[in-house]
Amino acid sequence: MGAFEYTALDSGGRERKGILEGDTPRHIRQLLREQQLLPVSVTEVAQKEARRQRTFSLVRRVSAADLALFTRQLATLARAGLPLEEALLAVSQQTEKPRVQSIVLGVRARVMEGHTLADGFAEFPRIFPEIYRATVAAGEQAGHLDKVLERLADYTESREQIRQKVLAAMLYPIVLTVMCFAIVSLLLAFVVPKVVAVFETSKAKLPVITRLLISTSGFFRAYGLYLLIGAVAAYLLFRRWQRDPAARRRFQRLQLRAPLLGKLTRGFNTARFTRTFSILTASSVPVLEALRIAGEVVTNLPMRDAVTDAAARVREGAPIGRSLAASRMFPPMTIHLISSGESSGQLESMLERAAISQERELDAILSALVGLLGPVLIIFMGLFVMGIVFAMLLPIFEMNNLIH
Repeated sequence: MGAFEYTALDSGGRERKGILEGDTPRHIRQLLREQQLLPVSVTEVAQKEARRQRTFSLVRRVSAADLALFTRQLATLARAGLPLEEALLAVSQQTEKPRVQSIVLGVRARVMEGHTLADGFAEFPRIFPEIYRATVAAGEQAGHLDKVLERLADYTESREQIRQKVLAAMLYPIVLTVMCFAIVSLLLAFVVPKVVAVFETSKAKLPVITRLLISTSGFFRAYGLYLLIGAVAAYLLFRRWQRDPAARRRFQRLQLRAPLLGKLTRGFNTARFTRTFSILTASSVPVLEALRIAGEVVTNLPMRDAVTDAAARVREGAPIGRSLAASRMFPPMTIHLISSGESSGQLESMLERAAISQERELDAILSALVGLLGPVLIIFMGLFVMGIVFAMLLPIFEMNNLIH
């Protein structure tokens, strides 16, 4: 049995779309005819998702919030003792998003065929990442699926909260920067030229600051479009250059050396790594497999290489903390906590403590940056506008002095 998305026409010629469970597309068409519907197309959910992943699609992917909500609902129903196929059916009926419903029913179809829940998730690798599937598989093997799902729900919800916090923190500076740039551009392109026309008729010698403003305005009016095209072209070339792993590795190594950006990059990736490693070890995933999967969530390539090298050393019998410390990519506090957890047998709790420590430090840095960036941008904008106004008023004051 599988889940199929269908498009059909009713007796009035109106198009109907939905999801049905059946053995084959032919079975689904038969079910539709029994409901007085004319089948137009019937596609298995797993096949449709596979095509979406191979081709460009305008359909919005399942968000992290949707995944967190699904995990929490499934964990609650599993904790209540509901059979897995019934829990998946209940979750699919509660969601209001058709794509989420089709994916959940697709997973349920695989479970009803006798496969494990992790195998059902494996049909949709872009929706359920490897950490998700490995954790569920470990929970099924250990017989603690409900506890593992609860832990996964906490993990996905915390990841979504961090993402929303970062977006909310960056929204104000971005909007303020765009508005500052737009106002200054409008002043230079439209206001300054009209004032310049008045000064040119007087043929008086203009102050240096006014001549500088006039030259800047003329430059932007003449070459502004070319500058914009050049900036877009430079950005596209940079993105293309970053497709090369070696080039991206060099650039990201430079990021780590930058004073503030390096600290943010290091902290963000360390928090993701330790949080992922913590939940995997807590779910009884083997250490080497947990290290490999946790390394995959690290976005900075030099730091990911450091995790890979550490996993190779651990495979040879070296401690995890010492193996990670060899690269000097991770903060000393994180290394100390991991080593302490290894020696005391509390690796899971120490990894979680390291993740919490990094997340708090990142939150403090971002809050300080946002609190500082807003006033700095306002002061910069005020000084720039004041300079423009002063450059336009100074010739008028000099003309008045000449008249008197």
